[in-house]
Amino acid sequence: MQSRTVVAAVIFTALALVPSVATALNQSFYIDVGIRILIFAIAALSLDLILGYGGMVSFGHAAFLGIGAYAVGILAYFGVHNGLAQFVAAIVVSTLAALFIGAVSVRTTGVYFIMTTLAFGQMLYFLAVSMSKFGGDDGMNISSTSDFGGWLDLHNPIVLYYTCFCFLLGFAVFSDRLVGSRFGMVLRAIHMNEQRAVAIGVGSFRYKLTAFVISGAMCGVSGALLANQALFVSPAIMHWTRSGEILIMVILGGIGTLFGPIIGAVVYLLLESTLSRITEHWEIILGPFLIIVVLFAHRGMLGWIAERRRAPTK
Repeated sequence: MQSRTVVAAVIFTALALVPSVATALNQSFYIDVGIRILIFAIAALSLDLILGYGGMVSFGHAAFLGIGAYAVGILAYFGVHNGLAQFVAAIVVSTLAALFIGAVSVRTTGVYFIMTTLAFGQMLYFLAVSMSKFGGDDGMNISSTSDFGGWLDLHNPIVLYYTCFCFLLGFAVFSDRLVGSRFGMVLRAIHMNEQRAVAIGVGSFRYKLTAFVISGAMCGVSGALLANQALFVSPAIMHWTRSGEILIMVILGGIGTLFGPIIGAVVYLLLESTLSRITEHWEIILGPFLIIVVLFAHRGMLGWIAERRRAPTK
């Protein structure tokens, strides 16, 4: 528990210092990269909640990212720029979508669950493509950031950065409390042996669906933040490849570690940003790196670090 606290403190302290370092170096670009990292760290954290503790491999998780972004974009299209209304809409719509998708998907397991979530994700992707009024496949521009009445100016990159930081910190604390609660222990028991859990009277469907809905709502918030950063939303946000990237972040950092996916998001997006400036074929370099991590760090980067700390010194 102490090591987890230290790791969390180091991660969030480093993230909190990014704007100060970027300002000192006169490199505002790093703030934009940091905002993107924080947003996808929330998405990765939400996926780890159901993957690492519920054993549910969702390949359509980016759908909730897109729903949250489109909630902001569509309201802005109709002239509703109130930040509270936009974020509440993003959470409510994402929650309802997760409730419906989860009610169907959670009844399946294994590869069937993967394919069901993938199918729902692609359905929502093509729905967004078909909405020509909102840009269709080309996407839609958002005229301004969410308006919180002057006390929170998301147009300011530093304010947006710390807003994303606060959301990530809040969700991390909430998730840590959740997995440590009775609900979390039951969810992990279902993951370990669902048949045995059902045999002793646990309603596995109810617990798994609740976790799925919470995860979808969290990811919807990250979508609303993404829309505020990019001031643009398109169906590409919801494509299955985006879900794959979020899944890679979780695997890279460490499944079932909560703080690992945050590290995974940092490493993945920093590598993407750095390598893409070196060559347009940056995936060729990133691919082998991911393979090495999977082969030699079975519990992700955070798990590898923990193993090195426990290893006896000669």
